[in-house]
Amino acid sequence: MGIKRARTMRSEVVPTLLQEIETQSRYPERDAAVLLLGLTCGMRITEIASLRLSDVLTKKGELRSEVPLRASTTKGGRSRNVYLTNPQTRLALSRYLETLHRFSGQIGTSQYYRGFNPVAPLIVAKSGKGYRLIRKRRTLVSGEKVEYLASDGLQAYVSSLYRKLGMDGFTSHSGRRSFATQLVQSGEDIATVQTLLGHVDIDHVGVYVDVNEASLREAVRKVL
Repeated sequence: MGIKRARTMRSEVVPTLLQEIETQSRYPERDAAVLLLGLTCGMRITEIASLRLSDVLTKKGELRSEVPLRASTTKGGRSRNVYLTNPQTRLALSRYLETLHRFSGQIGTSQYYRGFNPVAPLIVAKSGKGYRLIRKRRTLVSGEKVEYLASDGLQAYVSSLYRKLGMDGFTSHSGRRSFATQLVQSGEDIATVQTLLGHVDIDHVGVYVDVNEASLREAVRKVL
């Protein structure tokens, strides 16, 4: 029996998902931002939990369009860039940042970074503190042993949020898989998807992409 993979989401489902979050979540602005960072940037949950306010905001308080992820926060131990260029994600982040001031510990003394403490976590729990990051170890295909951080708390929360919304089979990894699948289905080449996911080996991309029979039939129909 193979490993059960997280379900992927079609783009037309996203507006309904965001509407459901507005009505069912206690923290709709934060939850929308978290899910969209996965769906439109291909970020892992731990990468999202590791973001600092200065990662997404310039000193002048403007949203960045490009965010460098530190090697220490990625599962493969390699730095990469993610791009905050999706309009829905930028709007969600702006809405979330407007509500973040009400959480304790997020106000800085500077006039910069919208008044936030730049090194404070972007995504916070109801306590006002960031989600805990646990250091773990894994062995790469090459045999190299690397350490990485994991946010089990945010991972469990996102998976439970999907269950609350009645989306069976969706987990904290669904955003990243949906991101890869939609890129391929929209015509992007595998090398581009590989780069955006941060994989060195192109063979690893296949496990993220969800290809249905209809798309396979259509692909063959268009050959020659």
